[in-house]
Amino acid sequence: MAEKPQPVRVLYCPICSFPAEYCEFGPDFEKCKPWLIQNAPDLYPDLVKEANLKEANKVAEQLQSASISSSGGDGATLSGAGSAPKEEVKRLPGGKIKKKEKQEVVIEKVTRNKRKCITTVKGLDLFGVKLSDASKKLGKKFATGASVVKGPTEKEQIDVQGDISYDIVDFITETWPDVPETAIYFIEDGKKVPAT
Repeated sequence: MAEKPQPVRVLYCPICSFPAEYCEFGPDFEKCKPWLIQNAPDLYPDLVKEANLKEANKVAEQLQSASISSSGGDGATLSGAGSAPKEEVKRLPGGKIKKKEKQEVVIEKVTRNKRKCITTVKGLDLFGVKLSDASKKLGKKFATGASVVKGPTEKEQIDVQGDISYDIVDFITETWPDVPETAIYFIEDGKKVPAT
């Protein structure tokens, strides 16, 4: 007679609560890496190699710094000149590099149905402005409908009904003094143009 199949035991990551083989698709893969190296090295052999390489580099740097500091006066100047400040670069799964966003407000006028248009305001949240409050103020000031929507890049933006691009720069700089006029841009014919 055939043997009864046994249930499969799945190893779950305690950090992201995904199965270990799906951690790389989770939101906190960087936090999961040490746990994966320790508990599931066979699933991610590249992580184990990377960790070993990092440890080897760390040991080599310690040895090099110890030999430079023990050599005397000339070595001290070399170690000070040789260490350049490293920039923090966030790497996403798949090797992509996440760039730091520029603090700028982009205003775009989108025409729909020939006569109707919508003015889109992106980037106010980078200056610490609550978008819901900003949409209410814009709606009251220009006597029109304004709402917070997710744009095509999955970031929230404010859509205001009508063409208010003529007066919006003054309103933004007066209402939120943290937003400098030099950081406000218009998109005209597909090109970014400074508002000043």
